[in-house]
Amino acid sequence: MSTELTEAGRAALTSAGWDVADRHAKKTYKFRDFVEAFGWMTSVAIVAEKLNHHPEWFNVYRTVDVTLTTHDTGGLSDLDLRLAERMDELVDAKRSQGNR
Repeated sequence: MSTELTEAGRAALTSAGWDVADRHAKKTYKFRDFVEAFGWMTSVAIVAEKLNHHPEWFNVYRTVDVTLTTHDTGGLSDLDLRLAERMDELVDAKRSQGNR
């Protein structure tokens, strides 16, 4: 069960570069190429499945546009924050490995 995202949670998303609106948060990720973008999406898919919370996303070549929302709460929830944090961690891990 998810809970509605607090103001502190919204602030955390915003400070991490997410565009936060009333009912959703959006972010665009850019990668070196399609394979790197798809690999990241695959890593995120595993996390999303474990959380039972799935992003809305759109991929063209090296760009992945992500929208997070929780339909059960009618807006953003703690699950959105957790998934966003994991997405950013996975991107940071790629950068620290020099794959970016």
